Amino acid sequence: MLSLKDYEGQSPAWCPGCGNFSLLKAFKQAMVELELAPHQLIIVSGIGQAGKFPHYIRCHTFNGLHGRTLPVATGIRLVNHSLIVVAIAGDGDCYGEGGNHLLQAMRRNINVKLFVHDNQVYGLTKGQASPTSLEGMVTKNQPFGVISEPLNPVALAVALDCSFVGRGFAGEPEHLKELIKQAVKHQGFSLVDILQPCISFNKINTFEWYQQRVYYLEADYNPEDRFAAFKKALEGNDRIPIGIIYKNNRPPFEEKIPIIKERPLVQQPFDLKKIARTLSEFF
Repeated sequence: MLSLKDYEGQSPAWCPGCGNFSLLKAFKQAMVELELAPHQLIIVSGIGQAGKFPHYIRCHTFNGLHGRTLPVATGIRLVNHSLIVVAIAGDGDCYGEGGNHLLQAMRRNINVKLFVHDNQVYGLTKGQASPTSLEGMVTKNQPFGVISEPLNPVALAVALDCSFVGRGFAGEPEHLKELIKQAVKHQGFSLVDILQPCISFNKINTFEWYQQRVYYLEADYNPEDRFAAFKKALEGNDRIPIGIIYKNNRPPFEEKIPIIKERPLVQQPFDLKKIARTLSEFF
């Protein structure tokens, strides 16, 4: 029987009090409750404090380039769709450097689970503004305050008909655990934007700040109503809904590719002679 110890990795090097700790615990608990063994899972990450996440979990991992988490995750999923493919990114990593990759992953509906550690700042590189930083926020690189409007990743995802759109909060670990489980079980691309306070470099969006604003979606809320979901996604900083904002049931990208419909590409036979013949055509 699986336990949290089965997923025990290296000791985290995050700042004491970082929101990533509860996120890490919630993720491990979700995997155990889903009865997913470490060998059934691969976590792909980029660069940043969020990018260290797979170091602290025992499973298959790939630590790649800044903003390039989703292309790697897509390639892995297409080669071996028997694996649960999880992508971990930060708000700068995913919504900044990796923004275009995010758009294409949502459009394709590749069956990858993306969990974004959204602390509204670049934490690893010591506190400059990220795409989700609030307008007016003063940082080392923005001494007169951020002048750009913040990106709303949840509204963007709903607008692009992303297959599963959720928002969680590191200060609500039990709720976050259940949200992670729902995202993993969903058939299609899942984006979960996780509000994760950075205690070192973001003195505005603190645990207390979020606790005064986040609320659970109403019991009668229908996440399959796209218009209602978009309205929820546009709610401002005074009230921040958490939970499954939107979902649909369109088929994942992999199901549309005939060659991998029967079995994963990695399990299919190959003939070196055919490869040699193909290569000979280039000489």
